[in-house]
Amino acid sequence: MSRSRTLVYRSALAVLVFLSGAVISASAQQAGGPTPAEDRLAWYERHVGMKDSSLFKNVQWQFVGPTNVSGRMTDIAVVEPRGENYTVFVAGASGGVWRTKNEGTTWEPVFEHGASTSIGDVTIAPSNPNIVWVGPGEGNIFRSSMAGAGVYKSTDGGDSWEHKGLAATHTIPRIVIHPTNPDVLYVAASGREWTDNPERGVYKSTDGGDSWELVLFVSERTGAIDLVMDPSDPNRLYAATWQRIRKKWNDPRNEAGYSESGIYRTDNGGADWQAINDGLPEPHFRGRIGIDVARSNPSTIHAFVDSYDVARVPEGNETDSYGRPLAPVIRGATVFRSDDRGDTWRQASETNEHMERLNATYGWVFGQMRVDPNDAETIYVMGLGLNVSNDGGKTFRRLSGMHGDHHGLWIDPQNSNYLINVNDGGVDISYDAGENWKNFNDNLSLVQFFNIGYDMDEPFNVYGSVQDHGSYRGPIDLRNGRDEIPAAEFARAPGGEGSSHAIDPTNPNRVYSAGFYGSITRTDLETGERVSIAPQAAEGELPLRGQWVAPFIISPHNPRIIYHGFNKLFRSMDLGDSWEQISPDLTYNELELIGDIPYQTIFSIAESPLKFGLIYAGTDDGRIWVTKSSGGEWSEITGNLPAGKFTAELVASAYDEATVYLAQNGKREDDFMPYLWKSADYGASWENIAANIPSGPVNVIREDPENENLLYVGTDLGVYASISGGEDWQVLPGGLPTTFIHDLIIHPRDRIMVAASHGRGMWALDISKIEQLTGEVLAKRLHVFDVDAGRVRRGQFGFGFGAGTRPVYVHYYMSTATDVKVEIRDADGGVIAELEATGDAGLNRARWDLQRQGQAEAAGPQRGRGSPFVAAGTYTVVVTAGGESAEKTVEVGG
Repeated sequence: MSRSRTLVYRSALAVLVFLSGAVISASAQQAGGPTPAEDRLAWYERHVGMKDSSLFKNVQWQFVGPTNVSGRMTDIAVVEPRGENYTVFVAGASGGVWRTKNEGTTWEPVFEHGASTSIGDVTIAPSNPNIVWVGPGEGNIFRSSMAGAGVYKSTDGGDSWEHKGLAATHTIPRIVIHPTNPDVLYVAASGREWTDNPERGVYKSTDGGDSWELVLFVSERTGAIDLVMDPSDPNRLYAATWQRIRKKWNDPRNEAGYSESGIYRTDNGGADWQAINDGLPEPHFRGRIGIDVARSNPSTIHAFVDSYDVARVPEGNETDSYGRPLAPVIRGATVFRSDDRGDTWRQASETNEHMERLNATYGWVFGQMRVDPNDAETIYVMGLGLNVSNDGGKTFRRLSGMHGDHHGLWIDPQNSNYLINVNDGGVDISYDAGENWKNFNDNLSLVQFFNIGYDMDEPFNVYGSVQDHGSYRGPIDLRNGRDEIPAAEFARAPGGEGSSHAIDPTNPNRVYSAGFYGSITRTDLETGERVSIAPQAAEGELPLRGQWVAPFIISPHNPRIIYHGFNKLFRSMDLGDSWEQISPDLTYNELELIGDIPYQTIFSIAESPLKFGLIYAGTDDGRIWVTKSSGGEWSEITGNLPAGKFTAELVASAYDEATVYLAQNGKREDDFMPYLWKSADYGASWENIAANIPSGPVNVIREDPENENLLYVGTDLGVYASISGGEDWQVLPGGLPTTFIHDLIIHPRDRIMVAASHGRGMWALDISKIEQLTGEVLAKRLHVFDVDAGRVRRGQFGFGFGAGTRPVYVHYYMSTATDVKVEIRDADGGVIAELEATGDAGLNRARWDLQRQGQAEAAGPQRGRGSPFVAAGTYTVVVTAGGESAEKTVEVGG
C-alpha cells in the first residue's frame, strides 16, 4: 500500500495501551450508556492489531462501484495561491478525506483509516501547506451521520496522520488556524449526536495540538457549530453556538427552554468571550447559525440563522418532502448583517417564499455561508441549493448545475469567479462565479449505501439505496475470474434514497422496493410496469409507522409470499396485491414518543428457511418477538437483552430450526459496544457471541449458506468473520477502507459476498476459500485449493493480449507462517514460472499472469518474435512450504 494511503495513528493512549499490554475491553463499559472516548480509541487499536494478525488478511476486497456516482461531502481545503499549486482536499461525510494534485483530474484517498472516517472539517495551515488538520465527526448530524473520534494532523501534506486528541467531542464542524503561527489553532466542537456531554464548545491549542484548553463552554447540550477568525486580527474570533441533540423520534429542533444558540466574540484569542446577539431573533427562535467575516471589510459580519419563528400554518393536507403531514412552517433561512463586528445586527434578507424554501424545515442539516473575500455585498448561503446574493443579502437567487444539499464552498481570494463547492453529490468547480459548473462526481467513490439486495441473473446484480440519490443496481461480473471483478457504472433502479430491495429469485425482472417510511412498490423491469402495493391501516386506527428504510422480505418457501414491517407485521400471499395483518403492534407503542420521525417500528424480519411460519421480528425500540404459527401467536423473547437497543438484524438459521442470530445497535445512545447474540432455543435464552470483536456498533450479521460454522458481521469499522460459530472472530481487512458497513449479502450461487458501505460504495469478496476452512483443512500445515481456469486471448498474429486474458490465482492455506514457493510447471515437469507469493498463517494467494518467466522482456512487442504467453493447455501448480509440497492442475483456455 502506498504511503499516501497509510494512516499513521499515534496518541498518548495508543502508546500506553501497547507499552502496558493492556486492552480496554468492551465489557468494561456498562451496557446502555455512552461509550467513553478512551474505550473507542483503544478498541480501534485492537481492530488495527487484529488486521495485522488476521488469517484472512490476504483475502482481497474488490471495489465494484458505482463508478458514476459520488456522495455527501462536508468541506473543502485548498492550497493557495492557485496557479502555483493545484492541490485540493475534500472531506467525505462518511468516506474519509480525498486529495487531488491536479485540480480534480484524479483523486486519491489520503485519510481512509482511523477510529472514524466521518469527516466534519479539513483545514490547511495558511502559513504551511504541508500542515493539514482533519476533524472527524460530521456536524450536520444527518440521519446517517457517524460519530467522530478526535482530530488528526498531517505535517506532510496528507501523506500520514497523527491523532491529536479531543476524541470525546464526537463532531468537529470547524478548525481555524492562526495565519502565521500554525501551532495556534482553534476547534469548534458541537458534541455528541444523541446524548449530552461536556466536551462541547471551542478548544484552543498553542502547541500544535499537543494540549488543548476549552476556552468557550456554554452547556452540555450547547456546542460550537461554526467558527471564523477576523482576517485583520487573529485574536478576534466569532463562534456560533447551537443547542441540540437528536432524539429517536425527532430531528434536531428547538425545544421548550432552549435559549443558548447564539453568537460569541473574543478579542483576546479566546481568553474572554462576549455574547453578541442584539438584533438577532429571540433566543428560543434561534436554531443553527453559520457565520462569516467579509475579508474586504472585517467590520462586516454575516450570520445565516435557521429561524424557528413561525411563518405560516399549513392548510389542508399539505405534506413535507417525505410525504409526512406538514408541521407549522418556520421562517428558516434568514440572513443577518452586522457592520460593527457583531455589536448590533439587522435582518438583511427578505422574508419571502424563496427564503422559506431555501432550507425548507431542514436548516439543521445545512447552515454554511461564505462572503466573497473581495466584495462584502456578495454572499453565498448553502441549503437545498447554493444561493448567491449580490446586494448584501437582501435578495438571493439559486445557482444551478449541481447536485442538491450543499455543505461547503471555497472562493479564491485572488479571483472571486473561481469557486469550489461540495454537496451531497460530490465536488463542483466554477470559473465564472457559479454560472457554469464542472462536476467531479464520477471519480470520487464516496457513495453512501443504506443497504443491499441481489438477484439471480447472470451475472447477478446488486441493488442498493443511496443517500440523496435514489436507488441503483450494478453487475457483479465474474467473466474475468473471481479475483478480477471490475468496478462498474450502476444504473437507476426502482426505489428511492431510503429503500430496501428484494428481487424475486425466480424472476430477476420482478423487483420490490420499499421506499422511506414504509411505502412499497412492485416493478416489472421488462415492461416498466410499477404498482404501489403498500398495506394500509384499518379504518379507525392510527396511521402505520414505518422505518426510514422499512424492512420487507420474500419468503424463502414461496416467492409469491412477502412480509412487510411497520409497527405491525403484514403478510401478502399474492405478490403484494392484498395484505393481512399477522401481528399486533410489536413495539412499546408509547404515544408520547411519536414524533416527526417514525419510531417504535419493526426494523428486522426473518423467516426460518426450515419451517414456514416461524418468523422473528425486532423493533427499533428494543423488542424481539417470535411466532411459530404464521402470526397466530406471538411470544416476546427480549428477555434480559440490553434494553431499548435498536434491532439491527435477525437471522433465522438455515441449519437448525431453533437457532437464531441477533445484532443490536447502540448508536442511538452513543453506545459503541458490539451487541451480538445467538439463541439455540427460538430466543428463549441468548448467548453473547461478540467474543473478541473489539467495537460496535454491529450493523448486520449473516450466516454462510455453505458452512454452518461460518458467520460474518459488518460494523462501523469493517467486516469480521468467524469460522467457529462466533467463538472467535477475524477481520476481513484486505484492501477495504475503514468504513461503515451497513449491509452484507452472500450470493447463494456464486459464493461472492458484497458489502454495502455507507461512504465508500460497494465491495465484493470471494468467500469460496473461507467456506472450505473445515476442521480437516485447518488441521493441515499446507492446503492448496482447486485452481480456477485461466484464459489467453490470441490476436491476429498469435500474440497474447491483456484484454480478455484471464490470469490464474493460486489460493492456499498454511497453519503457520513460513517461506513459500509457488511454481508453474508444464506437461514435461519443467518450471516455466515462479510466482511472487505470501507466506502468512492463514489464507494466501499468488497470481500468474500466464507468461513464461523471463520471456516477457525477451519477446517484446515486435511481430514475429514470439509471444510471452503460454499456449492453451494443462499446467501444474506446485506449492512448497515448511518442507511440505502440494499441487493442483490448472487449465488455460484459448
